Amino acid sequence: MSATPQLLFKNRVPGKTVSYKDYCKTGGYTALEKALKGMSPAEIVTLVKASGLRGRGGAGFSTGLKWSFFPADKPAPKYLVCNCDEMEPGTYKDGELLAADPHQLIEGMILSAYALNADTGYIFIRYAYDQQLKNLQQAVAEATAAGYLGKNICGSGFDFELHLHGSAGRYILGEETALLNGLEGQRPNPRLKPPFPAQSGLFGRPTTVNNVETLANIPHIVNGGAEWFKGLARNHEGAGTKLFGLSGHLNVTECFELPVGIPLGELIEAYGGGVWRNRKFKACLPGGASTPYLTGEHLDIALDFDPLAAVGSRFGTAGVTVFDDQTCMLRVTLNLLRFFARESCGWCTPCRDGLPLVCWLLEKIENGEGTLDDLQMLRDQQQHISGRSFCALADGAMGPLDGLLRLFEQEVIDHIDKGRCPF
Repeated sequence: MSATPQLLFKNRVPGKTVSYKDYCKTGGYTALEKALKGMSPAEIVTLVKASGLRGRGGAGFSTGLKWSFFPADKPAPKYLVCNCDEMEPGTYKDGELLAADPHQLIEGMILSAYALNADTGYIFIRYAYDQQLKNLQQAVAEATAAGYLGKNICGSGFDFELHLHGSAGRYILGEETALLNGLEGQRPNPRLKPPFPAQSGLFGRPTTVNNVETLANIPHIVNGGAEWFKGLARNHEGAGTKLFGLSGHLNVTECFELPVGIPLGELIEAYGGGVWRNRKFKACLPGGASTPYLTGEHLDIALDFDPLAAVGSRFGTAGVTVFDDQTCMLRVTLNLLRFFARESCGWCTPCRDGLPLVCWLLEKIENGEGTLDDLQMLRDQQQHISGRSFCALADGAMGPLDGLLRLFEQEVIDHIDKGRCPF
C-alpha cells in the first residue's frame, strides 16, 4: 500500500517472524561487516549525527549528538541499553517491529555499541511482549552462533555481549534513569540529573539508553549514508522514515512505515481509511497519550518534531489516536489522566498529589457537578504541575489537559452550564 521505501518493515510479513537466514538474504548484517572492516567508531558517530536521526522513543533528541557525549575512551565496563518498555497508551510500534524482524535491532545494537566502544548491552523489554521476547532470544542465539555477538566479532577485536531483561511492567520504567534503577533491581524511581547516564549510568558506569526504533535505523544509515537517509523525509527539516501506529476512530488501525513529515490529513485518509462510521474528524493525539491534541485546523501540518512543536504539540512516538466528532474530549482527557495518576511513582508532590486532584476536578465536571471555580482550579493545577515535577511523567500528563483547556474550553463550559455531559 505504501510507496515509501520500507527500511524497518521491508521484511515484514503479517503473522511471521524473519529468521536469521532470511534476514541475511535481504542484506542483513552487511552494515555491521562494512563498519567493522572499514569504519572507525568516530566515523559512525559522525555519520549518525549528519543523518539527522532523532530519538524515536518520544523525546526526539539528536541520536548522534547524544552519542557524542559518551566517554568512549573510558575503560570498560560501558553499557548500551535498549528501552523497549513500550507502555504508553496508543503506542505499539516497537512491538510490531520486534514481532516481524528482531535481527534489525540486534544488528543496530552491535553497530551502536561499536560506535560507543561499549562492551555490554541490555534490551529492557515490556512484560507483556512475550512473543517479542521469544523472537529476541532466538535472534540473539542465532547472532551469537554466527559470530556477531561475543568475543572478537568478525575478527575485528571488538567484543560485545547482549542480554535480555524483562520489565516488571510500570509506565515509569520508560523513563531512562528509572529504567536503569529497575535494571539494577532497585525501586524504579527516576534519578536526579546530573550526573547524566553517559557519565554515571548503569551500576555507576557510562551508559547510553536508546529506543528500539532508533537503534534499528542504524544499519540502514551505515549502508545508505546520511544524505540518503535525510532525503527520505517529506519535509526539509526532517530525516528518515517513521513507524506510525494508528488507533482510535479510524477505518484502518495498523502500523505503517511512512516518511517523516507526511501531512496529518494524508495519514488519516490514505492510510487510516478515513474516520469511521462516516463521521467527521474532531481531534487526535499525534504522538502518544502525553501529547497535546491536534484539531481539524492542523490537517495540513507535517508530522515531525519541529512543525508539531510550533503548534503546541509534540511528535512523541507517532502513535496517532483519532477521535470522531461525537467524542467528549473532557472524558478522553479524564481517561488519560487516570492512567498517568495511577502510573505515578509517587516520588514528587506535583505528580503524586497533583494528578489525582486533576482527575477529581475532571470527574466532577464530567458528572455535571462542576463550577467555573473548578475550571479555574484546572488551569491553576496545570500551571502548578508543568515544569515542576521530578521527571517528565507529570509534564507529559499535562499534555492532554493543555489541549483540552486551549482547544476545547467551550466544551468544558458546556458541561458546567448544562449540569451534565453534553455528549
